[in-house]
Amino acid sequence: MRRVLPSTQALACFESAARHISYTKAAQELSLTQSAVSRQIIALEEFVGVALFKRTRHGVLLTDAGQHYATQVGRWLQGLERDTLDLMSHQGEGGPLNLAAVPTFATRWLLPRLPQLAQQHPDITVHIDVQTRPFLFADTVFDAALYAGTPEQVARWPGVQAQWLMDEEVVPVCSPQLLATAQQRDPGRAWLPVGPEVIGRMPLLQQSTRAHGWRQWFEAMNVDAPRALDGMRLELFSMLAVAAREGLGVALIPPMLIEQEIARGDLIIACPQSLRGNRAYYLVTPELAADAHPSPALRTFSHWLQGCAQEVRGGKAE
Repeated sequence: MRRVLPSTQALACFESAARHISYTKAAQELSLTQSAVSRQIIALEEFVGVALFKRTRHGVLLTDAGQHYATQVGRWLQGLERDTLDLMSHQGEGGPLNLAAVPTFATRWLLPRLPQLAQQHPDITVHIDVQTRPFLFADTVFDAALYAGTPEQVARWPGVQAQWLMDEEVVPVCSPQLLATAQQRDPGRAWLPVGPEVIGRMPLLQQSTRAHGWRQWFEAMNVDAPRALDGMRLELFSMLAVAAREGLGVALIPPMLIEQEIARGDLIIACPQSLRGNRAYYLVTPELAADAHPSPALRTFSHWLQGCAQEVRGGKAE
């Protein structure tokens, strides 16, 4: 069946004119005349049967339909350009992978491991954009997503299949200098972990998106902590890590997100008792038809990612 598609040239003229709200600037950007841009947009409006611009004495303005269509066309052209550049750079071999990811997990866990992927599979190029909430894959250029959420949230994400990677466990961490002041100990033992009751007397760093995180931890440890809700509030794990490193308090953070700080000694585990929450990390991909298969790049990446997650889980089976 023949597809109902306007010309790429008309779409490029429309997208540029919509972005600049100017036929003249669009013509300059595309190295065309203003009349050529105007003709392409008129042809596009005739093709779709909808007015995309309103002509005024001072120029043009997008209609409501034009505004919405410009967003869709811009996303489509961007994806087409990206795929074309990837095809040109790979010369038809390997392939790109467009990945949506939660920011801290991508920055602190995935990116440090990507050199390993590049060494093992140099024909795969991973592009990463930040997405923190579920979305419709059909409306984006993404091939997959790294998502942090509860099983219920994943189950409510329509049209996808999810691979569990690892559960999220948090543990109290702080700077060595702060831990040394937690209680009177011999100098050689100043940086050894302390008990939960000692943590309750230390300054706490709160994650604003998990307002009761410390209260849940203390309850799990059977410790009465009247100040469980006190302390500086920060939104991201990355912010908590910096604040803890600077000695501002103790933070509840998954160790896998602060591997480098722990390796350098900037942060240490203040108390070894961890708490497993109801959130986990997943690789989410579009649900495929029965006779469809994921791209080779996605299949390879998925297998490699599961291996990395297995190492983090300490070799434990699912």
